[in-house]
Amino acid sequence: MAGNTFGHIFTVTSFGESHGPAIGCVVDGCPPGLALSVEDIQKDLDRRKPGIFRHVTSGKSRITCEILLRRLRRTDDWTPIALSIRNGNISV
Repeated sequence: MAGNTFGHIFTVTSFGESHGPAIGCVVDGCPPGLALSVEDIQKDLDRRKPGIFRHVTSGKSRITCEILLRRLRRTDDWTPIALSIRNGNISV
């Protein structure tokens, strides 16, 4: 069975489903002192904006990321980093 964890140096475990309340991942193995901000990730997420390319999402809302685990000083100290992207277009 393939599972949802990938990598050897950086281990990435994904969670969630595209039509659920959120998707995300946990990245483990980041070296100490790695500065990470939402803006760093947002540049890549903006590439999925509706109307830019034919093969991207057709949703109307902007995709934004939330960093769930990190130190207050904005650097990692070998702890895993959890990222979440909430889905604003779900109906329950």
